[in-house]
This record gives sequence, C-alpha cells and structure tokens, in this order.
Amino acid sequence: MLFAVIALISLALAVRYLFHNSNATDLQKILQNLPKEISQSINYANTIQSTDSDLVQHFEKLAQEIRHQQDVQAKQFDKQRKILEKKIQDLKQTPPEATLRERIAFTFPYDSHAKFPAFIWQTWSNDQSPESVQDIKGMWESKNPGFAHEVLNHDVINALVHHYFYSIPEILETYEALPSVILKIDFFKYLILLVHGGVYADIDTFPVQPIPNWIPEELSPSDIGLIVGVEEDAQRADWRTKYIRRLQFGTWIIQAKPGHPILREIIAQIIETTLQRKKDDQLSVNLRNDLNIMSWTGSGLWTDTIFTYFNDFMRSGVRGKGHMEIIP
Repeated sequence: MLFAVIALISLALAVRYLFHNSNATDLQKILQNLPKEISQSINYANTIQSTDSDLVQHFEKLAQEIRHQQDVQAKQFDKQRKILEKKIQDLKQTPPEATLRERIAFTFPYDSHAKFPAFIWQTWSNDQSPESVQDIKGMWESKNPGFAHEVLNHDVINALVHHYFYSIPEILETYEALPSVILKIDFFKYLILLVHGGVYADIDTFPVQPIPNWIPEELSPSDIGLIVGVEEDAQRADWRTKYIRRLQFGTWIIQAKPGHPILREIIAQIIETTLQRKKDDQLSVNLRNDLNIMSWTGSGLWTDTIFTYFNDFMRSGVRGKGHMEIIP
C-alpha cells in the first residue's frame, strides 16, 4: 500500500505540473488516461509487495532449514562424543597388579557430590501378568514424572550384564554360576546401580511418596550417596529363624549414586563367595530356605556390608555427615 500511495502522489504532482504547462487539449488527454495510470501504479505496487512477501517467506524457510541442520549436527556431534568417550574408557587399563575391588572402582568411579540419577529400575518374570506389571509401573511413574523407568526381563538383564562388565570377567563368571534366577536378580540390582545409579525397586513395591521427597529437607542430596530402608527390627526371641540379623536392611528398594563403595563391596563379596563355591562344587544349596538367599546375595549380606562400611567410617576418624541415609 505504501508504494500505491507514493505512486498516486507522484501522479498528482505530474498532473499539477502539466496543468500549468500544457494547453487544454493535452490536459484532456491526460485526464482520459488517468484511470489507466492509476491502475498500472497500483498493480506495480502490488507486484512489489508480493515480491517482498515471497522474499520474506524464502528467508524464513532458509532459516528453518539452517536450524534443522544445526540440530542434526549437534546430535551427531553428541553421538560421536559418546563413542569417543567410550573408546577412551576402553583404552584405559588398570595396572596388572590391581585387585578386584580396584578394578571395579577404576571402571565405575564414585562421585559423592553428583546428583542422584533420575532412573527407576525394576525386573519381572513370566510368572507375573503384564497387566499387573503395567499397573505397578504406572504407580511409580505417576508419582515420579520425569524419571526414566525401565522394567527388565531376564533376557534383557543377561544382555546388560554382558555389555557392561565384559572387562571384568569375574562378574560375568559369577553371574553365569549363580544357580537360580533369584540370586541373579539380587546380583543384578547391585550391578545396575553401580553402573547407572538411581532407584532399584522390586516389582511388588509401590511408592508412598515421590522419590525426591525421600531425603529430609534438612539434608543436602550432595551429602548422601545411598538410601536404604529397614527390612526388620526384630523384637521376637526366635528372630534367627527368619532373619540373618536382628536389625536388617532391605534390598527391595535402594537408591544410590553410581559407583557407591557399598555397592562395590557387596559385588566383590558375592563374586568371592560364588567363585569359591564353584571351585568347591558347592553351588547347589537349598534355596527354598530364605536364610540361604539372604546370606549369599540378599539382605543378610547387604546388612553386614553396610555395617562394615559404617564401622570403617567410624574408625577412620572422619567427622561430619556420612554418605548414607536410612529410611524408617
């Protein structure tokens, strides 16, 4: 429209000039051609405006294509970075004289000030219906939006163990040697938390409150590396018939940062016990007795490992907050 207005003003000035410098005949001719001149001026202005609009659209499309290319390149760079980091990690070699615990610590280092990863890990077997598993999965996800939630079957678990621990053959040998699915699942929960951290929860558990609320407000998450719950604080005289320890910590729900020393220690102990049993041809035990499971891979060994960690911490003379929280 701006071009049309300018054209009309120019035309008016031309008419005024000709009016003063031309005779009546010339003026009549000009007036006759006036509608044609106005139409041409308007059409020219519309053509210019249309061209400008097409040019703007072209630039917008070009900008979108550039942004898309930048996003694709950024994803490719990130993927290449991860591949390069993995190759660098693979090239790192522990000293030949390194112990099992040192190799685990080297491969899966612990950062006490890191954040708790937003992962939820659960396992299930074919004995459970898909509907019930989905219901439980939905409860965890509704309480914890934004968390990555994985429910893994035995085939996936087996693949993950071989993927993450190919550089520590003792772990693979132990996993294969464990004589039951229950023992393998116990072992796996420590392994997956060692690698990724987050929350492991048995498939028959459900959240009473969101995971971020598990840490009391007066405590900083950077001061805590592991959260466990009390499985039993036995008051009965015959507690030994059902539990390994009078005060026993549960393994049905664990929250941890990757590489936590307690995870490293319990994994090492399970390896040592299992490989010794294999060497002595004593892998076949009565697994219908829960106490055998508790002492091999379960809450009994878990409790002893935690208390040993506490005792070592106390003996170290270090003062201040520890890196573990117990939920009643």
